[in-house]
Amino acid sequence: MRIARFAGDDDPQFGVVGEEDGTPTIAVLKGDPLYAGIELTGQKVPLDDVRLLAPVIPRSKVLGIGRNYAAHAAELGNDLPTEPLVFIKPNTSVVGPGDPIVYPRPTKDLHFEGELAVVIGRICRDVPAEDAAKVVFGYTVANDVTARDLQKSDGQWARAKGYDTFCPLGPWIETNLDTSNLRVRTTLNGETKQDGTTADMVFDVPTIIAYVSSFMTLLPGDVILTGTPEGVGPMVVGDSVSVTVAGIGTLVNQVVSHD
Repeated sequence: MRIARFAGDDDPQFGVVGEEDGTPTIAVLKGDPLYAGIELTGQKVPLDDVRLLAPVIPRSKVLGIGRNYAAHAAELGNDLPTEPLVFIKPNTSVVGPGDPIVYPRPTKDLHFEGELAVVIGRICRDVPAEDAAKVVFGYTVANDVTARDLQKSDGQWARAKGYDTFCPLGPWIETNLDTSNLRVRTTLNGETKQDGTTADMVFDVPTIIAYVSSFMTLLPGDVILTGTPEGVGPMVVGDSVSVTVAGIGTLVNQVVSHD
């Protein structure tokens, strides 16, 4: 099931993405399905008539997993971590499909990082890896935008990965997905830059959830970015970056100037 958050003429709503008579539609839901469950209103709207928003706005946190693909760690000259390397992006960094990525003034080296993202569905702590699927609401596509020069100069990653607009998510949440071998592909202005598979993750999704939940409580709507394949690189103002994760869809954002 694909759950979208969207805006039409009214306040943001949630709905189930599907088709009716060959036309992509959204069946509107009552409330936020993370808290209210899946209950249809009976209303349907054409997908082309609405604007898709970030499918979830984390009330608590976005967690990233660094260097989770061996080839990506190598391309930046880093050793592989012996356990998941966790960092936090503020929830204010989240934007949706079609929203701009704002190029901050202090950086001269802004990078894309296409990723699979996990959306947590319930409060949990100390989750065994074998039970990880029980706490997942679904999966979406992410771009872990990073100011690479600030990442190097700061010595930690809060600023480099935490600017507003540095966490595009979308286009929706897929609730039923096998994440063991999904193609993750990023294009810049139509040219393929990243083309990997989640099968190459150093730590798979259940291992990540077990590790993170061993030291912090996860809340409904928390998002975990699972790492990026090799091929990361710079974006400049005017560029269009597209991230596709098999089984979910494609997230597209354009880079704009801060000014």
